[in-house]
Amino acid sequence: MRTATLGPAQRAESLAAMAERELDVLVVGAGVVGAGTALDAVTRGLSVGLVEARDWASGTSSRSSKLIHGGLRYLEMLDFALVREALKERGLLLERLAPHLVKPVPFLYPLQHKGWERLYAGSGVALYDAMSMARGHGRGLPMHRHLSRGRALRVAPALKKDALVGALQYYDAQVDDARFVATLVRTAAAYGAQVANHARVTSFLREGERVVGARVQDVEAGGEYEVRAKQVVNASGVWTDDTQSLVGERGQFHVRASKGIHLVVPKDRIHSSTGLILRTEKSVLFVIPWGRHWIIGTTDTDWDLDKAHPAASSADIDYLLEHVNAVLSVPLTRDDVEGVYAGLRPLLAGESDATSKLSREHTVAHPVPGLVVVAGGKYTTYRVMAKDAVDEAVHGLDLRVADSVTEETPLLGAEGYQALWNARARIAARTGLHVVRVEHLLNRYGALAEEVLQLVAEDPSLGAPLQAADDYLRAEIVYAASHEGARHLDDVLTRRTRISIETFDRGTRSAREAAELMAPVLGWDKNQIEREVQHYEKRVEAERESQRQPDDLTADAARLGAPDIAAR
Repeated sequence: MRTATLGPAQRAESLAAMAERELDVLVVGAGVVGAGTALDAVTRGLSVGLVEARDWASGTSSRSSKLIHGGLRYLEMLDFALVREALKERGLLLERLAPHLVKPVPFLYPLQHKGWERLYAGSGVALYDAMSMARGHGRGLPMHRHLSRGRALRVAPALKKDALVGALQYYDAQVDDARFVATLVRTAAAYGAQVANHARVTSFLREGERVVGARVQDVEAGGEYEVRAKQVVNASGVWTDDTQSLVGERGQFHVRASKGIHLVVPKDRIHSSTGLILRTEKSVLFVIPWGRHWIIGTTDTDWDLDKAHPAASSADIDYLLEHVNAVLSVPLTRDDVEGVYAGLRPLLAGESDATSKLSREHTVAHPVPGLVVVAGGKYTTYRVMAKDAVDEAVHGLDLRVADSVTEETPLLGAEGYQALWNARARIAARTGLHVVRVEHLLNRYGALAEEVLQLVAEDPSLGAPLQAADDYLRAEIVYAASHEGARHLDDVLTRRTRISIETFDRGTRSAREAAELMAPVLGWDKNQIEREVQHYEKRVEAERESQRQPDDLTADAARLGAPDIAAR
């Protein structure tokens, strides 16, 4: 199949095409669920539009723990159906749908009590593995194993000797969440969906009580489009209630936001060959391998302030450092923290006052004719949520529509990935890049890495790494703007790459070089380059200032000191 190039020209063409004729389905919101919904609908043969007010995955779907997991702790809540469903999806992603993007990751669970805890926790992990194998999609991951204290400390020397009496080790999977969503969007576009980011729904079109489309504002170029559709799917996550309010109808359920923050520290600060999972008094704490870094998270607190830019406070950071330091022989300090990011979980409200107890189940509703709402859930089960949303939309279409085929539809870059991985030494010799660079590209783009390498072939200077973020090639910045829909510097440094959380300068030293690489693709002049760089620097400073504040209110006020950038 052909790949989709999401450059500036394609975006303009997509917006125009959406307004030309009535669509079968218009999806509002391009997080993982919205992008998955567009892919599900278009692969059933429906005409589909997808619009996103900001950037792909700019909300919750780029700020997760970056895990694809069955939800081991939900076993303790006896939510077997949710775990079974999530384990099936984990297996599909690892083995069939996105093996280039979703990778196994080991976790060590330290035991602190002799006897009963090993039996209790071991039974849970054994059940977790058994449920995975029973679905027929668990064979790609090693089984769990029991470790003595001595063996556990050899695997994770960073742990205090008195922090454990033994351990369990098991496997889950991880993903670059924002890159996964961008790939979902491109896959949907490759099958014929019209997609546009930085395109905001300002109101819904109505005929009587029926929703028949939406007015979409082009945030970049100005102007407004009337996009008519037989069914509209609201997949706007934590913005679900805000989007519903545009209809003027009371929703059948409400979405409540729970804030989770994560810290990123360099790999050498924690001496371990495995990730860690630790119990806290409120939830669990993960220490997750992430390339040359560790991700530490997460918190789980109610949030009712700005949804676009949830802020991490000094108290949040102290909470994570305090809990991880409880088990580390060499404690972490603020000076070890490279990056901090905060995200909001969209939880279905009304189930419990404590956000950690709110449901990770999802709900699909048809509140008024022509409008479907999907909300809740968890990243791992996005495909099931998308299928359910399209199934509900199909009820409102006067058509015979095929069943979902996304269980059998690999994402772009999956097909041929393994063959290219096996040939990585040959690719390195052909391109002149080190084999480690080739592996990096294959694990970010899969078979689409050939498109990035083509840019290097046409301009060898793009084969050099960024000066202040040498994990990434200059070609990747150009590719983000020419092929992946990046419109602003923030899109590239925060989501197409992870430079904003993987460097102590938070990407400010890479900003000008990246902006100058993007400029020819997006038609920026020197003034726009300057605006992009200055905006990015102000954003970073506002985030740093918010992280010095004692609580949510003051942190939110500080973060809002840097407004979103607008096009010229």
